[in-house]
Amino acid sequence: QVQLVESGGGLVQAGGSLRLSCAASGGTFGIYTMGWFRQAPGKERDVVAAIRWNGGSTHYADSVKGRFTISRDNAKNTAYLQMNTLEPEDTAVYYCAAGRNWPRPIYDYWGQGTQVTVSS
Repeated sequence: QVQLVESGGGLVQAGGSLRLSCAASGGTFGIYTMGWFRQAPGKERDVVAAIRWNGGSTHYADSVKGRFTISRDNAKNTAYLQMNTLEPEDTAVYYCAAGRNWPRPIYDYWGQGTQVTVSS
């Protein structure tokens, strides 16, 4: 069983940056595909970015390409989401997830989420 804990959310002005972290415990972090998702009020949870177990491949939603960067440090059991040039439309609860397969990962474990609010 893998436990995931997100941190780094907060309130930021449009154009600003945040870095989210996802700390994993209870499993072999280095074998999992890691993903970041977000859910805004009244909307479905959508994938933001994903990274293969070895960091060799990444995937981004079109809406964040060129602004967000996903990375991981398997030695620290942590995944990251660097978010730059934030827009009010990025406001959401952000979740990290751990799963299997690449491409088309299937996510088995989820964190509790961290709120990101971007003011205009």
